[in-house]
Amino acid sequence: MATAIRRPVRTPALRIERLSKTFGATKALDDVTIAFDRGQTHALVGSNGSGKSTLIKTLAGYHRPDPGAHAYFAGEEFDLEAPGDERPAGLRFIHQDLGLVLELSAVDNFGLKCGFSTSRGFVSWREQARRTREAIARFDLGLDVHAPLSQATPVERTIVAIAAAIQDWDEDGGLLVLDEPTAALPPVEVTELFAILDEVKAAGATIVYVSHRLDEIFQICSDVSVLRAGRLVASRAVEGLEPQDIAALMVGTDVDTEIRPTRPAAQRTDLALEARGLRGEFLRGVDLQVGHGEIVGVAGLLGSGREELPYVVAGARADIASGRLRVGDGEWSRVESGGFRHPIVPADRLREGIVGEMTIEENLALPVLSELGRGGLLRRGAERDVARESIRRVDLVPPEPDRVISTLSGGNQQKVVVARWLTEQRPLLILAEPTAGVDIAARMALFRLLIAEADRGLGVLVSSSDVDDLLHLCTRVLVLRDGVVARELAYDEITETNLLHAMEGIDS
Repeated sequence: MATAIRRPVRTPALRIERLSKTFGATKALDDVTIAFDRGQTHALVGSNGSGKSTLIKTLAGYHRPDPGAHAYFAGEEFDLEAPGDERPAGLRFIHQDLGLVLELSAVDNFGLKCGFSTSRGFVSWREQARRTREAIARFDLGLDVHAPLSQATPVERTIVAIAAAIQDWDEDGGLLVLDEPTAALPPVEVTELFAILDEVKAAGATIVYVSHRLDEIFQICSDVSVLRAGRLVASRAVEGLEPQDIAALMVGTDVDTEIRPTRPAAQRTDLALEARGLRGEFLRGVDLQVGHGEIVGVAGLLGSGREELPYVVAGARADIASGRLRVGDGEWSRVESGGFRHPIVPADRLREGIVGEMTIEENLALPVLSELGRGGLLRRGAERDVARESIRRVDLVPPEPDRVISTLSGGNQQKVVVARWLTEQRPLLILAEPTAGVDIAARMALFRLLIAEADRGLGVLVSSSDVDDLLHLCTRVLVLRDGVVARELAYDEITETNLLHAMEGIDS
């Protein structure tokens, strides 16, 4: 008689039962029961609006749940309706905005998060600095703890936030929740962060990892739980799954993740953009061309000039930038100042892309307000017509022009920002980090939209730290290194290996 194979018994670090949360008529969480096993890295995924953020904020004490929910940490029940500072000490959170004050130093931020070291009623700055250095020393982070965090790289800031979160923490049995920690990180810094998380888990901690980047789940997670429309639809081991499996669970149907533009017939001679000698804080003289109907990507590590280039082209960095450019059939001109002179979908959607207090309709009409007025008054009917056409063009769901834009998911907000620049026939659209904070279904919808607009003749310039954006969208990619174009990849050459090698200066 064969001996049955016994699987190791896992002990939940955290278990939540019957969790619901209602906002008005909306059920953001609906009877969710979920467990996170001790010592594992457990992914929590779902489309925008699926309930991930609500679950995390309820767990952290920001939201109060509907009656009937129960939660257990290390086997002991705790009150989900209690204030956040009364939660178990082993529960720690790293939110997407990190909660750091960038104008202050690491020493100051540690004090704000963990309390200041005091002596005789005064802050002991020497002791506070020692504690800060000690906390980050384990991560081998060569950071000036007295310098403003605005001078630190994104991964350094993330590590500071993690170090502060686990300060005075018994990692063996602790649980760390990370919400989109790699949203602003280039690939090389993502690798650094994963090494840090491996150290934290090796000490016995449990990690709950929230991300829209499915490839990351397969790199570091053992288990995945999927939320859809506020309900838990699956909790499974990652082993044996494919990205398409998780995507289908997230949206309730199969998702085409193999989108790519068609191969260009030949190099375009009719140009939507031509730029020469672009310089800035990081740029050291960049020439580029974008043909009508072409999607050109810009890749590079942090500080390569990749993140600066779209803003220089758009005219938003002219205080420190120079160069000449020509858009469409226009005349050659110097890089101009005075705000965004050419259409750009900015990297920071919430600060630069939308007016959160305005409706979808009002946000869509912003670029064409002068054309919608008569005698100094806005023609509301004309504004509504513009909004309806834009909503139809990008397939915004729900199609409610009067809805306040801040109530939309990140993916739908991004659709509105893109649609705003499609209200007129323009030769060029510039995008910076087009899928930051956007779920897989909305991401693929944006890819299809941009490829369709390029097929109609739009020239598209895409700058992104997300390799997937470049793989799915681009017919050509310019790789920047040290402020110049180090390599140009054309269609079949655009692979993840070629992109990463070119960015890091490795010979292929």
